[in-house]
Amino acid sequence: MEPKTFTLPLGNKEFVVEVGKMAQLANGSCTVRYGDTVILATATMSNEAREGVNFLPLMVNYQEKMYASGVIKSSRFIKRETRPSDDKILMARVADRTYRPLFPKGFHRDIQVMLTTLSYDRENEHDMIATIAGSVALSISDIPFEGPTATVRVGLIEGELVLNPTAEARTKSDLDLIVSSDTNHVIMIEAGANEVTEEKMLEAIDFGKKWGQKIVRFIQDIQKEVGIEKLEFTTPEKNPIIVDHVSKYADKVLDALFHKTGKLDRYNYFREIAKEVKEALEDQLDENELKQIGEVVDKLVKDTVRKNILENDKRIGGRKMDEIRPLSVEAGFLPRTHGSALFNRGETQGLTTCTLGAPGDAQIIDGIEGESKKSYFHHYNFPPFSVGETSNRLFTGNREVGHGSLAERALMPVLPKKEDFPYTIRTVTEILASNGSSSMAATCGSSLALMDAGVPIKKAVGGVAMGLMTDHENPEKYRILTDLQDEEDMGGDMDFKVTGTRDGITAIQMDIKLKGLPHHIFEEALESARKGRLHILDAMDKVISAPRPELSPFAPRLLSMQVNPEKIRFIIGPGGEMINRIIAETGVQSIDIEDDGSVVITSVNGESAKKAEEWVKQLTADPEVGKIYENSKVTKVLEFGAIVEFMPGKEGMVHVSEITDSFVKDVASVIKEGQIVNVKLLAIDVAQGRFKLTMKGIPQPKA
Repeated sequence: MEPKTFTLPLGNKEFVVEVGKMAQLANGSCTVRYGDTVILATATMSNEAREGVNFLPLMVNYQEKMYASGVIKSSRFIKRETRPSDDKILMARVADRTYRPLFPKGFHRDIQVMLTTLSYDRENEHDMIATIAGSVALSISDIPFEGPTATVRVGLIEGELVLNPTAEARTKSDLDLIVSSDTNHVIMIEAGANEVTEEKMLEAIDFGKKWGQKIVRFIQDIQKEVGIEKLEFTTPEKNPIIVDHVSKYADKVLDALFHKTGKLDRYNYFREIAKEVKEALEDQLDENELKQIGEVVDKLVKDTVRKNILENDKRIGGRKMDEIRPLSVEAGFLPRTHGSALFNRGETQGLTTCTLGAPGDAQIIDGIEGESKKSYFHHYNFPPFSVGETSNRLFTGNREVGHGSLAERALMPVLPKKEDFPYTIRTVTEILASNGSSSMAATCGSSLALMDAGVPIKKAVGGVAMGLMTDHENPEKYRILTDLQDEEDMGGDMDFKVTGTRDGITAIQMDIKLKGLPHHIFEEALESARKGRLHILDAMDKVISAPRPELSPFAPRLLSMQVNPEKIRFIIGPGGEMINRIIAETGVQSIDIEDDGSVVITSVNGESAKKAEEWVKQLTADPEVGKIYENSKVTKVLEFGAIVEFMPGKEGMVHVSEITDSFVKDVASVIKEGQIVNVKLLAIDVAQGRFKLTMKGIPQPKA
């Protein structure tokens, strides 16, 4: 293919797509440039379907190359790019969630989309550009992708909606909304917000969709000109013998959904049905056909859940459409953590803890955007026992990173300012049992644990997961569900998580299995989510409605002070000698210093912190001529006098003639090294940086 370039005016810049020049052995490839940010996107597909899977094996990898912004990795030992950081995993998840609904059902070939940042101008954010680039690569390839899609970022700055705000502008925005859409509908949403109203959020979603449609039409033009014919694929039908036999269990499945109250009871019952069907048909079918039984039973369960909701307005266990499962809330659950909470919603249970640390405990993030610090982070853990299973995968997966990020983003708008509360804050949620909406349990638990720890958050934050069931033959017939549980999530069409305070939304995450959603469904879902959120906040407020007035007695104490930035070097000392000495001799945990002269002393008790504070004050104070400095230490005895440390890190000379009023023949006979003396500063030699001291006429401490 001859290289071809396509250009679209977007905002105040040009969005430039080039195909046919790089990575020509991939099924589809392109480069996209916006400003001086350049992304290479490739899409490849395996030749055969993967056996033994009932899902789309789509892999989206985001690769951040440090050379893209002219940076060499700061690590002394590892200079090449390593495992993606959490924020890059989240970027890849945004792209994955955008593409996944647009592949045909039953398509089981491996698909890999690789998004690589080749150049980054530190102004135009690469995540949106990369997601669009991946859509272009998929659209022009033979992979049966039913796009194209477009992804844009929407900001809210001084009340005005802004398309793809720059990195600097995002710091001033009350909204960070990512919207993915196709020609007509929204496909994926991810947002963080400073208590934005439902009305403004809907306006922002429509704004993003409008711009996205412009990009989609642009990609369609590229596809018409350079795209190749798509692989033909028809979703395979299940064996009719199995379908017919499983259908006989419809009444039993319905009965189980309403009368078996436990998730595991229902799952075990459905496994027994699959086992019975297999035993009945194993003489008629081969091994590969028998493998379809589990999928057919799963489909019967999903279809039964959907049909009962749409036709009878009844959910699992008889719940109403807007009914939230029973809530149970405890704060201060653990005795020695700084803060803790146990949050239960139905069979979903999350234990969240809060730990307070020094400013130096902040996470350092090293990426192409430069080095930055993160002082609040939430970690989400989903062990296998939470769903009654065993697994040898005990490391953090992408799903855990995504759920943790959502709960983290939900609380960010209500956290105190750094200057008011300089602690590093870590919240951790252990999901102990899961039957849907576990990330919302993590959000509610985080709010409770922060309050229990005494962190002065502005307001409580709650969250609820919304679902959707539609009649695929008649899309106008649908039901919106409040507080999803597992069978409704797996068999439904939408997972729409909304978090916020009583006054507005703080975070949103939406995934769908349809090829897009119309505006009115968003409107209804957001209003139902608001009502559900208020119900949950009422339950939380009954347990703890405001931060505790005092920090946990087990939390470290921070003492903040300001010093002249030019004197920071006196606190640190050569090779860190002085600051390490202060920490060792006062018993404080740490001393953190910022370039602006902010000093934070972290200690387990106030007395140690006060000692360190006084030391720092003396190190940064200006010596005063005529002032008497008590309890100074003799550091060296010479023939002609003594060297005395009269302030921390500052030494002066007491000449032999300034020791006493009488003649001193031998200095060592009247003064010893290590002796504590009182001295007065007589003069300062600014040019030489020397201090002249005297002991004459100064009352000395008793030996």
